[in-house]
Amino acid sequence: MTDPMKNYMRVGLVYFMAYPFAMSGEGDIEATVRRVCADDYFDVIELTRVNDPALRARVARMAHDSGMTLTYGAQPQLLRNGENVNSLDEDARQRALARLKACIDEAHEMGAAGFAFLSGKYEEATKEESYKALAASSAELCEYAAAKGGMPVNLEVFDYDIEKKSLIGPAPLAARLAAEVGAKHPNFGLMVDLSHIPQLHESIDESIDPVASYVRHAHIGNAVLLEGAPAFGDQHPRFGFPNDENGVDEIAAFIRKLISIGYLKDGEPGIVSFEVKPWGDEDPEMVIANAKRYLNRAWAKV
Repeated sequence: MTDPMKNYMRVGLVYFMAYPFAMSGEGDIEATVRRVCADDYFDVIELTRVNDPALRARVARMAHDSGMTLTYGAQPQLLRNGENVNSLDEDARQRALARLKACIDEAHEMGAAGFAFLSGKYEEATKEESYKALAASSAELCEYAAAKGGMPVNLEVFDYDIEKKSLIGPAPLAARLAAEVGAKHPNFGLMVDLSHIPQLHESIDESIDPVASYVRHAHIGNAVLLEGAPAFGDQHPRFGFPNDENGVDEIAAFIRKLISIGYLKDGEPGIVSFEVKPWGDEDPEMVIANAKRYLNRAWAKV
């Protein structure tokens, strides 16, 4: 592709994955958010909970003053607290919903342009009941976010049998949920992630084609599926990591697919964020630099 990449995409960074300490809402958040906001490679920063309200206001201002789009990912909050929005225990489902509504409040306070969450674990024998619980939770979250200015609510598609073992899940079930919830709640959509596609045992076509009409957000990442190998599972290692699944060719194919379904359009750039995580003692800055270089090489092959 010879056209400028930014004609087609707003490149983002899942900040709390690149700097994992931030998932707790504590730590050196201000300095590292400042670093990302000052980097004009990025147009989007994806944040999660920031515990201190004054710090929350400062990092939100940095994002907005630097011209970035800010989005909010609640996935770490559900995972860290072991909460499940499709739990068949109604008290547990309500606790998860309360957590997510508090996150929507924070996202609205920060001026976020979008909100993301994930489905929870399930049992095969009661899969349909879990699906109905998830559909009800998703609808309730959409209604709550709609009252906050119509904030988009995106469910991220995760693995169903590797690590997160989430209900959503395979592409056909993701498409069913998006069609059913989206019919009544236009602020509902799906987030697709290149790193999760091999974990779903799907090709890029198999993973994206069924949900093409519902894609509202995209992530680029990597995965290792060799059991027993370092970073096995949903660990989002840097590109070029030993035994990895995704490289330049896979990134290029993913981008071509997002263009072909109309998510990425010349002059109407969609969000495509890196979701990469340091492994062991790796330096986050080097992992981020690695991601930029891989995307630059991939864009040349689109």
